[in-house]
Amino acid sequence: MTAELILIVEDHEVNRRMARDLLGVHGYRTMEAESGEEALALCEQAEPDLVLMDIHLPGINGIETLARLRPTRTRAVPVVAFTASVMPEDRSQIVAAGFDAFVAKPIDIHSFIETIRALLARPAG
Repeated sequence: MTAELILIVEDHEVNRRMARDLLGVHGYRTMEAESGEEALALCEQAEPDLVLMDIHLPGINGIETLARLRPTRTRAVPVVAFTASVMPEDRSQIVAAGFDAFVAKPIDIHSFIETIRALLARPAG
């Protein structure tokens, strides 16, 4: 089993619980934030191995949260966009913002876990 820590940044409880439960079944530890501001504060306290970030959040959105995370000590941490925004222009904006991967909601469980595994297996740097 793995012990990597994944920060789930999601304002909808059902989506947050679903991600937490799926990740937990696969051996990942999780911590949770409901807003970009809360995610930034949590990253100050504990450096996650990966961040799963909704784009549409209360307060600062996921794209702005990513922009604020990158200059910090978490700059090398993979950040996955976890969103229902699947229109081509949304994907273009997400890719341009610098996310490491994109997972559309509703999720495909197999590809979700494979994306997480692949990003965590990448060499740091």
